[in-house]
Amino acid sequence: MSPTPLQAFSGIARATPEHTKRANTTKNGEQMTGAQALVRSLEDLGVQDVFGIPGGAILPVYDAISEDTKFRFVLMRHEQAAGHAAEGYALATGRVGVCIVTSGPGATNVITAIADANMDSVPMVVITGQVGADAIGTDAFQEADIVGATYPVVKHSYLVTDAQDIPRVLTEAFHIAGSGRPGPVVVDLTKTAQNGVMQYTWPQRMILPGYNPTTKPHGRVLGEAARMFQRSYRPVLYVGGGAMRSDAGEEIKALADLTGAPIVTTLPARGIVADSDPKVLGMLGMHGTVAATGAVQRCDLLVAIGTRFDDRVTGKLEAFAPGARVVHIDIDPAEIGKNREVDVPIVGDVKTVLNALIPEIERLHDESGTPNLTTWWKLIDEWRQNYPVTYDEPDDGTLAPQWVVEQLSQQADPNAIWVSGVGQHQMWATQLLKFEHPHSWISSGGLGTMGYGLPAAIGAAVGSQRCFDGKRPVWLIDGDGSSQMTSEELAVAFLEGLPVKIALLNNSVYGMVRQCQTLFYDKHYSATILHEEEKTHLVGVPDFVKLAEAYGCEAIRVTTKEEAEKAIEYANSVNDHPVLIDFRVWKDAMVFPMVPAGESNDNVIYKPGVRPLQRVAGLSSDASDEADAADNANASANAAQANE
Repeated sequence: MSPTPLQAFSGIARATPEHTKRANTTKNGEQMTGAQALVRSLEDLGVQDVFGIPGGAILPVYDAISEDTKFRFVLMRHEQAAGHAAEGYALATGRVGVCIVTSGPGATNVITAIADANMDSVPMVVITGQVGADAIGTDAFQEADIVGATYPVVKHSYLVTDAQDIPRVLTEAFHIAGSGRPGPVVVDLTKTAQNGVMQYTWPQRMILPGYNPTTKPHGRVLGEAARMFQRSYRPVLYVGGGAMRSDAGEEIKALADLTGAPIVTTLPARGIVADSDPKVLGMLGMHGTVAATGAVQRCDLLVAIGTRFDDRVTGKLEAFAPGARVVHIDIDPAEIGKNREVDVPIVGDVKTVLNALIPEIERLHDESGTPNLTTWWKLIDEWRQNYPVTYDEPDDGTLAPQWVVEQLSQQADPNAIWVSGVGQHQMWATQLLKFEHPHSWISSGGLGTMGYGLPAAIGAAVGSQRCFDGKRPVWLIDGDGSSQMTSEELAVAFLEGLPVKIALLNNSVYGMVRQCQTLFYDKHYSATILHEEEKTHLVGVPDFVKLAEAYGCEAIRVTTKEEAEKAIEYANSVNDHPVLIDFRVWKDAMVFPMVPAGESNDNVIYKPGVRPLQRVAGLSSDASDEADAADNANASANAAQANE
């Protein structure tokens, strides 16, 4: 078994103090400690906001942070939350998020946020304290091999033992985090490096000989992809978070308008093209719309753009888009062909690739005309008309959580940034909110981290103040289960003066797990009931209104539609402090449509007993039959032209 990075490091001969001193005096520049150099490097890199929590092994760095420091430091209450806040900041602003935590438990606490950022390709630099170089490998107090522990879930990591390396390492870390496929980078900073004396110079020269992300596509594959569009009569643009990271919304819309292809998105890509655009079918997959999922299942060309064929999208992989040829565009070559065989692989930055692909398609259109997609859109519009997202009304006098989300969407500022926790509320939010701008939706996608919502909203609110003069209000839609994992961060929202508006959909259960127990486990609600009022005779455990007020926040409890509408209107008017609205909602509300885990997307359940994509005894809808007939006719015409 290979040694971990710290185990390997412990076998390396240590530099003598005389050698270190000679090394430091050989460089020109301003003399300072490594801790001071780290703060100066962040300033010179243009960092304006940092999240974190101090501790013994990182204390020299915190000692170097003063009132004169150029970046704002936001003191969080838990290291995981510091990481999520950096994520929310990065997604709201497009900048690299930064957090600074200590060694041992401080560093291990932030691993969840690192893994989350890695799954969702979020640019983030995590600086962790580490024991002195001589103590590494001795099981010193609060020693943990954070480089080794995070190795599977980071884009890159550094163990820094020499103060002189700090400016270069920070320069490289920010470049790696924000370029290519974005991701988290860990800089593990020993106390030896923090306390060491060095000579500071700027700018720094990076040493990254093996890091050269491919951004420009090869011309040959562009031509092949353009010809695929020319031969397709049922194309679909399947758009993922990579397109959002590339800021390619305008290019996605241009490609859809040019080719006539519908747009379906993954959860992180919601809003990349405005929902009001008729070509946007919404999210596909486990809780996607019937139109989006059906279009992918029946397409003949699937153009995957900045996405990775996640199991929540594909369902049973071998049954996913069974009749489609696949064009896959991604900046990470490791994703292409990883889960689905690809006909045309295109490695490159999404925005760059699409700007090169569109002229190729235009040229073929000028030469041969455009495919007729009338029958294809007739089928899609049939699904869209017959199977819109809908929901049942509660039978216990509580509010329908879906209705609450609709009201939030209708009353909100069109420039609002929406953040969610993880659970049913997350799915209702992505189904029912109307996104009209890219970068308006922040949620934990790949890892599905409960507790993500509040700290990410704090990061987004700091980003809104920094980059948008606070004119993009931040709404958090959270669940009572998810929120209790990081509710201590309410203190941060209050003390930092962040006007986060929190819509808490409180059903006193772990809703998504309860839904699965209802549908697949004979209503055996094992370990999913958070509170039963009839047993405690209390309004809630916790009482979220009292909890929020204990942290200095304003809070409102609502139980009727009239109260809800007034509370939302009031929250929208508040711009100087956080407001929490405790919506008492139906515990048996369901998220539909739904594809049962591991099943084919053809088995999507629109509502119990209704599976619109299943064919009975080989029969299909009239529109689907017409699409098949049209495809056959078009294919025959193409074959005839080819033989002429």
